[in-house]
Amino acid sequence: MYICRKLTFFIFLSIFSIKAAAQPNKTSDLDKPDPKREFRGTWIATVENIDWPSRPGLPVYQQKKELTDLLDFLQQTGMNAVMFQIRPAADAFYAKSREPWSKWLMGKQGQAPDPVYDPLEFAISEAHKRGMELHAWFNPYRATTDSKFSALSPEHITRLKPEWFFIYGGLKVFNPGVPEVRDYIIKVFLDVVDNYDIDGVHMDDYFYPYKIEGQHINDAETFKAYGGDFDDINDWRRHNVDTLIQMLNDSIHKHKPRIKFGISPFGIWANKFQNPEGSDTHGLPSYYEIFADSRKWIKEGWVDYINPQIYFPMGDRSVPFEKLMDWWSDNTYNRHLYIGMAAYRINERRKGSKFKDPATMPDEIKYLRGNPRVQGSVYFSAKSLENNLLGFTDSLSETYYRHPALPPPMLWLDSIPPNPPLNFTATVINNNVALKWATPLLARDKEPVYGYVIYRFDGDEKVDLSNPKYMLHIQYNNSTAYIDQTVKKGKTYLYVVTALDRLKNESDPSPTIAAILP
Repeated sequence: MYICRKLTFFIFLSIFSIKAAAQPNKTSDLDKPDPKREFRGTWIATVENIDWPSRPGLPVYQQKKELTDLLDFLQQTGMNAVMFQIRPAADAFYAKSREPWSKWLMGKQGQAPDPVYDPLEFAISEAHKRGMELHAWFNPYRATTDSKFSALSPEHITRLKPEWFFIYGGLKVFNPGVPEVRDYIIKVFLDVVDNYDIDGVHMDDYFYPYKIEGQHINDAETFKAYGGDFDDINDWRRHNVDTLIQMLNDSIHKHKPRIKFGISPFGIWANKFQNPEGSDTHGLPSYYEIFADSRKWIKEGWVDYINPQIYFPMGDRSVPFEKLMDWWSDNTYNRHLYIGMAAYRINERRKGSKFKDPATMPDEIKYLRGNPRVQGSVYFSAKSLENNLLGFTDSLSETYYRHPALPPPMLWLDSIPPNPPLNFTATVINNNVALKWATPLLARDKEPVYGYVIYRFDGDEKVDLSNPKYMLHIQYNNSTAYIDQTVKKGKTYLYVVTALDRLKNESDPSPTIAAILP
C-alpha cells in the first residue's frame, strides 16, 4: 500500500502503548446500539513480515501458532473479516500456485515450508472457525520489492518472461499494457478462486507505480504496439487497468458467483480543483498519478465493494477524513463502501499530528456510522491493533465492537435467504443448555446452508433479532448443534436460531424455545 510503503516505520512506533482512554464520552457511546450488520476487517500484511509471520524461517508450528493467536486476538477485538495477503510480489503464501513460495515465509523465495502445509488453507479454516470471512489479498502488478534480482527464484515470472516487465525505482513491475500480462494475472487469481474456500478476492492500491522524481515509465514501445486509437498514453494506461479490473470481475464471478470482489484504492480519486467530479481535497490523485480510475470501477459495477484508504484525520487541512469519506459515499453506485482506517498512524511522532489525540479514530468510527451508505471499516494493520496504541483496541472491544456483527449482504450477488432451521429443541444437561435443530429445506436457489446464528434472551425479555447484543453465537459451518455453557442456575432463557447462506443472507427465525435452569 502506498501509505504503508512511505510510512512503514509508523507501524512500529509506540510498541509500549500509552494506556489512555480512547474515547472521552464512552458512557454515551455505550448507550448507542451497535449495528447488527457491519463489515469489520483488518489487513494481515505478509510483505516484509509486517503482521505475519513475525520473521522468515520460523518453524511451521510457530507460524501456525502466531497466526491462530493473531486470529484469536482479532476475534476478541470484534472483527468479522480479515484481508490476508497471499501474493505480495508475484510470489505465494499458498501451495496451489504457479508462482514460487514467498521469501517472507521461509527466508528464500521458492522454499516450501517443512513440513509442508498450505498457509492459505490453514488461515481460511481458522478464520471460519472464529466466525470471520477471509478475503485473499493480491498485489496485481508488483513483481519485486527490492533490486536484489539475483535472489529471485529461477521459477519467478520475471525470469521466465522478462519482456513483461519494466524497472521503475529499482523495482520490477508488470507492464499493464501487455495483453499477455493481463491473461497471466487472471490465471493467478483464478488458481485461488478455484482451489480455495475464500470469501472474497481483494486487491490493494499498486497499479502503475507511484511517481518518483526523475523516473519515467518505460512503456513507450508497448504503447506503440498496443495503443490502438489512443492519442494520450495516460488514457491508454487507465484503459489497461480498467480492462484488467473488468476481466477479473467477469472471471471471478463466472467461476464462483458467491465470491466478493473488492479493491482498496488510494483514498483520493481526483481533487476537485483538477476535476469537477473530484473530492474537495488537496492530495495525490490516483486517477492522474497511478492511472487508477477507481470511481469508474464502482460506477460500472466491476467491484462488489470499494475500500478506499482514507488514512487522514478529521479536519485535516489538505485531506479531511470527513470530506473524502462523504465524497466516496456519494459515489458508491449501490455497491458496498468500507473505509480503510489508519490504525498504524495512532500516536505517531509527527509534530502536530491529530493522531496523537485518543479521540481521533473513535470520532472517525462515529462519523462513518452516521452515514447509511458506509457499510464498515478495514484497519491497517493487525500489528497496530495488537499494540493497542492509545488504548484504541480496548475501545473497539469494549465500546464500538462489543457485540458481534454480521457482514452486510450483497443483494446483487444473492438476494434469496435460506429457509429457517427445523425441529429446534433446547435441553438442560448438567447445568448447560444443549441446542439442536435440523438442516433447513433448500431455498429456491438450491444453495446449501452455510452457517447459523443463535440468539439468546432472558426469560422476561422481548425477542428482538435486530439487536446484536442477543447474538450468542455465529458459526460458519453446517453443524446443527450447540452447547450454551454460559447459563446461570435458576434462570429461564429463550433461544432462537436462524440460518445463513454464503453471502450472509439470514433466514426467518425458528420458533422460540425456552430452557429453564433448576
